[in-house]
Amino acid sequence: MAEIVVVGSINADLTVGVARHPHPGETLLGTGGGISAGGKGANQAVAAARLGSSVAMVGAVGDDTNAEDATALLKEAGVDLSGVIIGTEVTGLAVITVAEDGENTIIVVPGANGEMGAGAVEKQKALIETAELVLLQGEIPADGFKRSVELSRGRVVINLAPVIDVDQDVLLRADPLVVNEHEAAGVLEMLGHASPDDPQKQLDALMQAGFASVVITLGADGALVAADGMSEKIDSPRVQAVDTVGAGDAFTGALCHQLVHGADIVDAARFAAKVGAFSVTRHGAQASYPLAGEL
Repeated sequence: MAEIVVVGSINADLTVGVARHPHPGETLLGTGGGISAGGKGANQAVAAARLGSSVAMVGAVGDDTNAEDATALLKEAGVDLSGVIIGTEVTGLAVITVAEDGENTIIVVPGANGEMGAGAVEKQKALIETAELVLLQGEIPADGFKRSVELSRGRVVINLAPVIDVDQDVLLRADPLVVNEHEAAGVLEMLGHASPDDPQKQLDALMQAGFASVVITLGADGALVAADGMSEKIDSPRVQAVDTVGAGDAFTGALCHQLVHGADIVDAARFAAKVGAFSVTRHGAQASYPLAGEL
């Protein structure tokens, strides 16, 4: 039995550097080409496990060489992978091209992640039902997302990234809903509400829509938190950033780690902001996440 069960994506990330992005039909030489572990679900699972939580992953990889790279840091962090199936599709792949000016393009091939529908989730019923907290993102099919929430008997945390079309009653189980400003706008629109431009007003609107608690992440500016009739601004530590990839996932994993260990949502968010800030001082996503003693 795990404290946290993450139902989500597992990807292999292929990163290539270029001087500039190619024009249609053009061939350019690039650098890099290494494969690293990614996927929002896997990232968040590693973040929580490295901090000391007992974490299990429910997801899918392919029967290919990328599967080993995609799960290497999950294994290293001690995440229970008994709920990870071998699908018929390839391991999910993100192809990331980064230009010298910092602009990037990302093409995501869902692969085996697309097989995590309701039927696949149902087979992990025992794992999900016994979790203290079930954590979800938007990188698996909506019916698998829905079934995960239905099976959960504990706390449900939803980081709806990307914003996918899910039933309102399922989405409102989130406690908290964790989104950035763009995702907050998408959720409000999906629920039939106009989205204000101001993050504080977005926070208020999401609470009025019926969520028990909401966290809006603001990158280097920290986060906004609302619950039980209160709202608070959480500041981020000021650091020299070298790589911001996966920082939001570090935040969400750390938030869940704190919640299962008794912290209230404000204290959990303060801690999570420190973990997110720490992660941007090192390269990579999962590889940048701190162990409890490093923070």
